[in-house]
Amino acid sequence: MTALSLRVLNRALLDRQFLLARTDRTPLDVIGRLVALQAQEPNWPYVGLWSRIHGFTRADLTALVEDRRVVRSALLRSTQHLTAAGDFRRLRPLVQPVLDRTAGSSYFTRNRATGHGAGLDAESLVTEGLALLGGGTLPRRELARQLAERHPGHDGRILAGEVELRTPLVHDPATGSWGAWGNRSAISVTPAEAWLGRPLAIAATGDGDGDGDGDGDAAKELIRRYLAAFGPAGVKDVQAWCGLTRLGEVVAEMGAELRRYSGPGGGELFDLAGAELPDPETPAPVRLLPAFDNVLLGHADRTRIIGDEDRPRVMPGSAQVRPTFLVDGRVHGTWSLDAGTLRLAPFRPLRATDRAALDEEAHRLLPFVGATTVTHDDRPPATRPR
Repeated sequence: MTALSLRVLNRALLDRQFLLARTDRTPLDVIGRLVALQAQEPNWPYVGLWSRIHGFTRADLTALVEDRRVVRSALLRSTQHLTAAGDFRRLRPLVQPVLDRTAGSSYFTRNRATGHGAGLDAESLVTEGLALLGGGTLPRRELARQLAERHPGHDGRILAGEVELRTPLVHDPATGSWGAWGNRSAISVTPAEAWLGRPLAIAATGDGDGDGDGDGDAAKELIRRYLAAFGPAGVKDVQAWCGLTRLGEVVAEMGAELRRYSGPGGGELFDLAGAELPDPETPAPVRLLPAFDNVLLGHADRTRIIGDEDRPRVMPGSAQVRPTFLVDGRVHGTWSLDAGTLRLAPFRPLRATDRAALDEEAHRLLPFVGATTVTHDDRPPATRPR
């Protein structure tokens, strides 16, 4: 097998993520290539698309959400994502075992096992939640209130969260688009089939314990889509990205349609047989990435984009993934917004040319995020306030 260096993997990832050069493709095309954009907070996917698309505006994505061509819902790894509507219809059933596994964790089951009417079962809870929604839209907090009213002693917020994991609910545009920042309690949800006007496309298979690999053909297509956006990669990488397990069996069945490589540590990587790898000496421009950006979360081994020593600074725990900036294709620091100021915090000193390029890109971003000033925090990371 051909051995691939870390730099080759880095440039391939940047190329497939539209981070080596901005693209003229439409936002819908880019979302389709990336499969899904992680979207715990609604503003961040907008920044991710701004960094990838020439001339991208907030209205471009908001229109797609309002027109129901893109949806925001729980998807990969049981977290909120923005996905093209057609992809959501195909992917949500495939990854449903992962969401069921999360819903079956002690956080949710303990809540159903306590209070009056202890022993409330998951199927009855989902049926009741859908009945309360009635095929329409309801604020999540109102769904929680009504469930708590019917089940005294149970935490209604946890009950509503379990309903949202176990059955596909879509967030309405008012609470899933730019400007709904930090207002998760105001989110409104609608049953996905009612919102899209069509049933979901496939039924996931498996043994019901959340470890099934879903429909075989659908899983193969998911792997193809993953590699187009994140490859070359290993089995553990695609499993970390989507949450499904036992995908090694699916990869083995794909045979000659995949090309095998050896990674920097000697592990086996695979890629689409026809996929090209860019020249590893291709210059990589400075880019500012949002919190939770796909490029940082698409692999189990993330050393192609971020050093192990820097991961705790970007992913400090409590499910945080901070906004970052790339220099020569790798994470070199974080950035934040505070009262109209975009603050850059490098992990190590920057060369004068890199600092100038970073300043230029940050100033381009200012009007998009509603800020007016760029500053640098050049103190050592250990001395910065948290």
